[in-house]
Amino acid sequence: MGSGMHSHPDGSWHRHDTSTGRPGCSSPDPAAELPARPLRVGIAGPIGSGKTTLMIELVRVLGAEGIRCGVVTNDVYTTVDADIVTRSGVLPQELIVGVATGGCPHAAIRDDVSVNDAAVTGLVDRRPGLDVVFLESGGDNLTATFSRELVHRWICVIDVGAGDKISSKGGPGITDSDLVVVNKSDIAEQVGASVAVFERDLAAARGADPFVVASNRDPDSIKGVAGLVASWMPAP
Repeated sequence: MGSGMHSHPDGSWHRHDTSTGRPGCSSPDPAAELPARPLRVGIAGPIGSGKTTLMIELVRVLGAEGIRCGVVTNDVYTTVDADIVTRSGVLPQELIVGVATGGCPHAAIRDDVSVNDAAVTGLVDRRPGLDVVFLESGGDNLTATFSRELVHRWICVIDVGAGDKISSKGGPGITDSDLVVVNKSDIAEQVGASVAVFERDLAAARGADPFVVASNRDPDSIKGVAGLVASWMPAP
């Protein structure tokens, strides 16, 4: 079973149901109600998995290709992640918005997404030429999922430092995200984790849906993730 979200020439987004093997469009996806541009890409995953650094590197790579990016970060009580993005120098400060959710980060990306939607809308109103806006969830776990009323696509970031059993745990992050990134692959040997186990378990859990083994220290792997993000962008 599976489905694929894509854009049509009119700029609308929706999903083709491939579970029956028959072509044709299924019921409109909630993301179809979002403006086609900018592409909204959610990034979720456990605390310490490297979400913020991955996002910074994706912005750097995409920016070098002329793709204009903005960033919205979520923290419960602070704007720590937004401050990290600002200090990286990858974007001017006016393209970075820090949201303090004041509560469970899951709720702000899945249930009542109004604070994040308002942050994206305000950012786009100020800079209407953006191509991609990344929305980083506050530290969460494998039960986190982005509402399709907030994002077009979302990435779940896990890391080898958490142990190679994490990829067999399931949950929406593993099974429902548009992409899983297994981050920090460069430290697998030091922490006694097997990249092969990650690959085996993710292949079983996700079928044909993509996952990438990456490291924020490996430019080529980051370029691979950036290439997938670019492929999600609707045609001009």
